Amino acid sequence: MQFLYPGFLFALAALAIPIIIHLFYFRRFKKVYFTNVRFLKEVKDETSSRRKLRNLLVLLARCLAVAMLVFAFAQPFIPQDVEVKQGENAVSIFVDNSFSMSALSEDAPLMEKAKKRAKEIIAAYAVEDRFQVLTNDFEGKHQRLVSKEEAIGLVEEIKVSPAVRTISQVLSRQKQALGSGKGINKVSYVISDFQKNIADLENFKDTLLSVNLVPLQAVQEKNVSIDSAWFEAPVQMLSQPNSLVVKVKNWSTEPAENVRLTVKYDGETKPVGEMSIPGSSTVLDTIVVNIRTPGWHEAELLLTDFPVQFDDHYYFTYNVAEVINILVINELTPSPYLEAAFKGISYFKVTDQPASQITYSKFPEYQLIVVNGVNSLSSGLSQELRQYVTNGGNVLVFPSVASNTGSYNSFLASIPANELQAFEQQERNVADVNTEEFVFKDVYENRSANLKLPVTKGNYKLSTMASRGEEKLLTYRDGSTFLGKFKSGQGILYLCAAPLNTDYNNLANSGEIFIPMLYKMAISSARKRPIAYTIGRDETIESDNIVKGGESVYKLKGGRKEGGQVSEEFIPQQRIVASKVFIGLQNQIFEAGFYDLFLTPDSTLAKFAFNYDRRESDLSYLSESALKDKAGKNVSVLTNSASASLEEVVSDRSKGVVLWKWCIIIALLALAIEVLLLRFWKV
Repeated sequence: MQFLYPGFLFALAALAIPIIIHLFYFRRFKKVYFTNVRFLKEVKDETSSRRKLRNLLVLLARCLAVAMLVFAFAQPFIPQDVEVKQGENAVSIFVDNSFSMSALSEDAPLMEKAKKRAKEIIAAYAVEDRFQVLTNDFEGKHQRLVSKEEAIGLVEEIKVSPAVRTISQVLSRQKQALGSGKGINKVSYVISDFQKNIADLENFKDTLLSVNLVPLQAVQEKNVSIDSAWFEAPVQMLSQPNSLVVKVKNWSTEPAENVRLTVKYDGETKPVGEMSIPGSSTVLDTIVVNIRTPGWHEAELLLTDFPVQFDDHYYFTYNVAEVINILVINELTPSPYLEAAFKGISYFKVTDQPASQITYSKFPEYQLIVVNGVNSLSSGLSQELRQYVTNGGNVLVFPSVASNTGSYNSFLASIPANELQAFEQQERNVADVNTEEFVFKDVYENRSANLKLPVTKGNYKLSTMASRGEEKLLTYRDGSTFLGKFKSGQGILYLCAAPLNTDYNNLANSGEIFIPMLYKMAISSARKRPIAYTIGRDETIESDNIVKGGESVYKLKGGRKEGGQVSEEFIPQQRIVASKVFIGLQNQIFEAGFYDLFLTPDSTLAKFAFNYDRRESDLSYLSESALKDKAGKNVSVLTNSASASLEEVVSDRSKGVVLWKWCIIIALLALAIEVLLLRFWKV
């Protein structure tokens, strides 16, 4: 047993008071006149013995009452497995309000159970203590310490949210808030179901903060979710079959049968079919999306799965241009071979410009720029081409026979790409096609077929520097590069070692190589534009900037309520860099769905789709024993059996087993015994 205020024990000196009273009050003698001394002696002996016993019992009762009162002020307690500290407490309580907390426990939803536990923890502390109530949302109002009454009110307001935080992030935020308070004792409580994918206790290294984990056990549920989706091609084509790959995951260990997948786009709902997914595995399914109209499109994937449904919907958007704009920069006259190649496909619109009359400001409007036979690249053209590639454009370079290698190499080094060396006039045969790369991937059904590969009678030898990151698309028999690919920023540079001139290169006559090469280059990209974003993860999105001078404010609106009404409209953080605008979300999106970017309400500039974080789809939890194994020396686990009366458990852990109430009771009983002895024991 220990005492919270041992200084009060000096008051035990007050025990001298009942002893003094006993010595001086009960020892007083009275004169009694009696006629017969013989009878008096017999009565005196009997009465004296009874009086001594009664007086001794009264003395003991009084001493006990005084001692218990002194102990009550000293506040004795029996310490538990944690150290009991004096002074004001700063207490942080995290209530996990992620989607997984909407699951059922044996008797109630986990969310309601967590809020009840939080209120019990608050009730276990004193009125003068200060509290932080924290959720996954990390809201501003949850970053300060409040009174006991305010803390209970904040707990009542907690609702299920799509936000997800790891335990290490939560503890770091709690430590930050507790550090701003004046409380001497800093204590953290984490109330959660402790899913395995967020319970990274090993990543929190602080050993000074006292951490208490309160696990809540959910009824184990099966769950199947749409994990992600993506188009195989980086650009979606009009009136063409576009392959969409869907990844569906079974999170439970048992197989999922007859899972029905559906896709909705262009106002139509189309069943894809049913699938069976083995336990703890994923299945990829391919859906063909036929696009009939240009512009922005909204689409949604759905599957049938119960009871967890927040991850059964996957929203995505895509933009289809009316045409693919291509710019061909020539030395003087246009190339008839390029014109003939692109005219065969009405989807492409080709613009020819001589190198001396280029309009640089229109570069962002083109998906592909072909530099064909230009003798010398000016510094201005080199700089604009480099900026165009960095911002996501595609450039294809065919040098001329009389190229100024110095001007070319200055541009190529800025990408960076392998550089032009000496021009060699000798016949060489292209021997290999890289069908693993996007440009030639899925072009040929039979890779072993005899393709008519190009033959050159003159070509530039290219330098070979591993740091330039070259990817060979077409190679000569000796392994040197005929056509190489270099990624730079968000765009791609394609470099051919030979001129397009048919006197030196018959590539234009190899239709099965030349036509698909140009087609795929025009729709390729170093970085695919995301068709969907994740709430809470993707905090910055990118779009094309249409503001030309002046200042304009971009806005976002979206989210869907019942009836299809837009539920949110706000002004996001925005930063304009050249032809791009970067939108900062700053945790302003909470609801999955479609969001439109606009300057004026009557015009939509871009559409973005947001989905809930799939980390909550994994319904596997850490057991209490696993939590204890992960817990450090400063981390305690309050088990389910103990949490039935959590207020008492927390009180005992923070104050020990408090005994002052029993001291008061014993003191009152002692005083009652004294009164009864004096009143009813007559001697």
